[in-house]
Amino acid sequence: MQFEFNFLMFLRENISNPILDKIMIFITSLGNGGLFWIVLAFIMLIFKKTRKTGVFMLIALALGYIMGNLLIKNIFARARPYLAYSQPIIIPPPSEYSFPSGHTLSSFSAALCILSYKKHFGVLAIILATLIAFSRMYLFVHYPTDIIGGILLSLFVVFLSKILLNKIYSHKEIKKT
Repeated sequence: MQFEFNFLMFLRENISNPILDKIMIFITSLGNGGLFWIVLAFIMLIFKKTRKTGVFMLIALALGYIMGNLLIKNIFARARPYLAYSQPIIIPPPSEYSFPSGHTLSSFSAALCILSYKKHFGVLAIILATLIAFSRMYLFVHYPTDIIGGILLSLFVVFLSKILLNKIYSHKEIKKT
């Protein structure tokens, strides 16, 4: 954990500045509660061409929330770095535990869903997910392993979601005939 703290302090001491602080606060807010990704998924539901991607995202976001926020965070009960090391932060203090990063989990889950259907938009979504994940370390509310855990869990969640999505859509096709 010392390496992780040193990395966070390196960010704070060498990269942090008032302009970047404002940018990172904005970027991290895009991941709050997965709301950006949820709204995007519902917008995708409106259009037939993107409906399946929207359903895929909603399944992944729901599974990610259940597995990450409700189960794993409470099992590990890892204190956030600003609490563990008594460091000030510039955003409202998050109320949940640290591992895995929920912002990272929801962002990468949604971005990977988009990437699997729309490559060019998926790349943009992955870039945004990466910025959101980085912002969580920059703002001293997650350790690097929280971010890695969020990304790895998102891979698993998207895998499970794809299985569920295929079952839903294959069931729909059977009903049509």
